[in-house]
Amino acid sequence: MTPASNAPWRVLALVGSLRAKSLNRALYQAATELAPPTLSLTLFDRLREIPPFDDDATSEPPAVIADLKAALAGADAVLIVTPEYNYSVPGALKNAIDWVSRPPATTPLRGKPAMLMGVSTGMSGTMRAQLHWRQVFVFTQTPVMLQPEVQIPRAAERFNEVPELTDASTRDLVQRSLVAFAEWIPRFVAPRA
Repeated sequence: MTPASNAPWRVLALVGSLRAKSLNRALYQAATELAPPTLSLTLFDRLREIPPFDDDATSEPPAVIADLKAALAGADAVLIVTPEYNYSVPGALKNAIDWVSRPPATTPLRGKPAMLMGVSTGMSGTMRAQLHWRQVFVFTQTPVMLQPEVQIPRAAERFNEVPELTDASTRDLVQRSLVAFAEWIPRFVAPRA
């Protein structure tokens, strides 16, 4: 099911790694290639500009936060592409979500369907980070798709040196997950007129 106008669902993507040759950025790039025509992915790539969260400044947040909130408000859904740092979420992305979550009653994350994916060089495939994101999104009342999970371990076997996602079974998982996400979004978002 797609919006009534037959336009694709608008998905704002946030990639938690700041590295230029990040495997999670490569995973996002693969997602843009593999997404069904019912999804339109757009990356908000300004996490470096966001200052440390300061609750005293939330009444007049930095311009980049206003831009992020507007981008989230204009999106039908959100895609979080997360590395796992020290068994948890990446600080830059958590910082952005902390800013956007204030004030809680009007956060554009409230009711916004979300999908998680991530890649790691080890065996966990970002499962701990993704579990922590699910806890964070309880507070913002952001429904996170349960399955299929995209937790990609052993990245060296799945990405080339560029890096590009080259493993066929992993590409298939990403594609199937994005199709499922496109079918899941209408549970929370009314079709556009």
